[in-house]
Amino acid sequence: MFESCRAHHKHQIINCMKYGHYNDRGLPESDHGYRCPSWDPMPSGKKNVVVLGCSHTYGVGHDNNTHWVHFLSQHNTKRLRYWNLGQPGASADKIVRILYGCEKLIDPRIIIVCWPVWSRRERLGKYAESLTSDAEQLAIEDSDTDKNNFLKNVFFVQKYAEQHDCKVFHCFAQDSYKEHIKNCDVLETYTLKNCWPHWDKFTARVLHAEPSLASDGVHYGVEHHERFAKLFLIRFGSKLK
Repeated sequence: MFESCRAHHKHQIINCMKYGHYNDRGLPESDHGYRCPSWDPMPSGKKNVVVLGCSHTYGVGHDNNTHWVHFLSQHNTKRLRYWNLGQPGASADKIVRILYGCEKLIDPRIIIVCWPVWSRRERLGKYAESLTSDAEQLAIEDSDTDKNNFLKNVFFVQKYAEQHDCKVFHCFAQDSYKEHIKNCDVLETYTLKNCWPHWDKFTARVLHAEPSLASDGVHYGVEHHERFAKLFLIRFGSKLK
């Protein structure tokens, strides 16, 4: 069933589209909320950057100033405004649903996706349900269906960017699928997982042999996040403008 809504925004009438769990002016409900300022009312005067991903992007186990999106958001703040739309447990499916939901809320000009493991799915029944690879409903999935479900969502992100004249950048939280994304801006060498520990020959001159963990003891710690943001900006900082 199609529903249409009309809302005043910057003195204009905006038509909204909704089919089932998808709409273009409304983010999925979240028990965790979204780790960004309110978009109602939307501030003016800067380009909006949306950052999409799973719990690693949301920053589970982190304070507001210790996750990688925070470090990223210190870049070019005179021109850019950052919105962390990462959600714990998110799949590639949910990332795309969030992107389309923010179209008429945030109107992103730059899209950054930190893709989670591709074995996850979103099941859209009466309620939207995020499924991880150990879910009973995913027992028949395999590496080919995982890959093609991921590529479907890459296509939707790239098509959104093409249709809205946005820049889009891809990176990875844990496993890298760089070889499957062609002709895109991709952080190829590093993931949030593998960027730490590392040999820092310029500052400490020591081998960091132990992983860094967040306060929950599961997610990656501030050293991962700070370095990942730095590596992302080394690769793409000149394009974030």
